[in-house]
Amino acid sequence: QVQLVESGGTLVQPGGSLRLSCAVTGFTISTSAMRWVRQAPGKQREPVATILRAGDTYYADSVKGRFTISRDNDKNTMYLQMNNLKPEDTGVYYCNELVRYFWGQGTQVTVSS
Repeated sequence: QVQLVESGGTLVQPGGSLRLSCAVTGFTISTSAMRWVRQAPGKQREPVATILRAGDTYYADSVKGRFTISRDNDKNTMYLQMNNLKPEDTGVYYCNELVRYFWGQGTQVTVSS
């Protein structure tokens, strides 16, 4: 059974940091293309960070230099380290497998003072 379970979202002040996790069962993330996608209130979902099978990473311009996507193959878990958070980073963050289009349930990140 395929499951993607995100965690780590919470309320944080501007300038703060968070690390999101996506624990995966049912397939191996090291042989998959994975990404983090966020959905801000009233907006469409947008990809923010992608990691390919070979480990290449890609970022949306809005998060470059602040967010880092990574994975732990032994734990079959993907991460998103988010630094210098801004109010516009607020949203629900989902992990997503690109080819077979598996999705997690999302975790809420709120950046506010």
